Amino acid sequence: MDDEMTIIVFSNDLDRILASFILSTGAVTMGLKPTMFFTFWGLNVLKKEKATRSPAGWIKKMMSLINRRRADSLKLSQFHMFGIGTAFMKKIMNKSKIPSVPEMITMAKELGVKIIACTTTMEIMGVHQDDLIEEVDNVAGVATYLSTAKLSKVNLFV
Repeated sequence: MDDEMTIIVFSNDLDRILASFILSTGAVTMGLKPTMFFTFWGLNVLKKEKATRSPAGWIKKMMSLINRRRADSLKLSQFHMFGIGTAFMKKIMNKSKIPSVPEMITMAKELGVKIIACTTTMEIMGVHQDDLIEEVDNVAGVATYLSTAKLSKVNLFV
C-alpha cells in the first residue's frame, strides 16, 4: 500500500466540507497523499460563482438553478436555523482564526491535496469543466477514484 488517502466528498454541508478539508490537510502533515473526489452535492463546493455556460436541456438547467450553493455559501447540516446557526458558526470560525472553506481549498492545494470532480455527476447536474474553480486538478470518473482508493491506506466517505 502507498501512503495514499482518498475522501469521497458527497455533501455540500458546511460542517462536512470543513471536516473533509481538515482531514485532508491533516493527512498531509502525517505524510499521506490525499485525493478528494467530489461527487453529487459535494461538487457544488468546486463551482465558480457564476457559470460560464448554460447547461443543455431543461432538466439540467433546472438542476443548475436549484443547485446554487458554492464554497462561500454553504449551510450547516444541523442547527442551520434559517441561517442563524450557520452565521454563528462562521463568526466563531472567524474569531478563532479558522479558515473559511475557500481559504481551506487554497491551503489544501498549497499542501498538495489532489482535487478531482466527478465527470458523471457533472453530466447529471449540468456542470461544465469551465464552471469549476481553478484548484480542481482533474475531472474523472469512478475508475480513477477506485484505482487510487485501491492503493490507499485510508478511504473516507463524507
